[in-house]
Amino acid sequence: MLKALELHREAVVIDGHCDTILSVMSRGSWLGTKARDFFKRNEDGHIDLPRLVEGGITCQVMALYIEPRYKPGASARRCLELLDEFYNLVGQSEVFVMATKTQDILDAKAEGKVAGLLSIEGGEAIEGSLSVLRNFYRLGVRAMGLTWNQRNDLADGVGEKSARSGLTDLGISVAKEMEKLGMLVDVSHLSESSFWGVHEVAERPYIASHSNARALASHPRNLTDKQIEAIAEKGGVIGVVFCPPFVDDDRAKVSLSRVCAHIDHIKKVAGIDHVGLGSDFDGFGVTPGSPQVMKDVSQMPQLTEELLNRGYTEEEIKKVLGGNWLRVYKQVIG
Repeated sequence: MLKALELHREAVVIDGHCDTILSVMSRGSWLGTKARDFFKRNEDGHIDLPRLVEGGITCQVMALYIEPRYKPGASARRCLELLDEFYNLVGQSEVFVMATKTQDILDAKAEGKVAGLLSIEGGEAIEGSLSVLRNFYRLGVRAMGLTWNQRNDLADGVGEKSARSGLTDLGISVAKEMEKLGMLVDVSHLSESSFWGVHEVAERPYIASHSNARALASHPRNLTDKQIEAIAEKGGVIGVVFCPPFVDDDRAKVSLSRVCAHIDHIKKVAGIDHVGLGSDFDGFGVTPGSPQVMKDVSQMPQLTEELLNRGYTEEEIKKVLGGNWLRVYKQVIG
């Protein structure tokens, strides 16, 4: 474990997706738990600042997830409330800092800090307006999933089973504007047909921030091998997710080893340069006593140890832990 810890501490570690902002809001988590203090070590939930530090995280991507009850009419307002919560956290800490470009992440690593990078989960937040999109960019948002699970005015979410349509005209305009601005298009919640709509118009790398391989677990949010190949073709990254239904169809088989099997599979299909981490921490609950990947973000060094045990080289492990995200960030957000 000592070698794994040394390697983990040396690496830039980036987690491409979590829902922690909702968990620390004053009104409490969308999962129904009471609000957590982000600056104290908690026993519930997955992420707080002490556990991010303990887990060796350099940059945590923070999703601004718009709950269904705010859609469509209050989506932008709700997203601004979540954004305000993020700014409040940054304003209260000298350790937790905002990242809007790649150098901010590298500076955080050098200074022993934790960077937070903002992503919107659900294109309803822009309420059909490229102007609103541009203003979210000005406020620091650097990635956006075009949908959550539902259909919206940009595309179909994975929960839309019948339409089989690609992007709308507005969705195409949004994807192109995001590339122009330097924002990452996130396809993790798109239907397959809308996924291919993004692939058709993409001229820069796009990402699946929190998805696994459907060849190993049949959840519809996981990616087929053809989708994995397509993301790699454009130079993007897939963040493997720790949520149990995405890890294995048999909940009893959910484990860290099984998550690493997804890393193995994506490496085989797309190459080592296109797989990273996207835990989805605080975006799912786990029944006490049931199998899980890891208890919380503080245990992230265990993943480094598992990859070492599986024969990954130190260079490969550094790519999975954060190097691949850094490459895409440099290309897209600057």
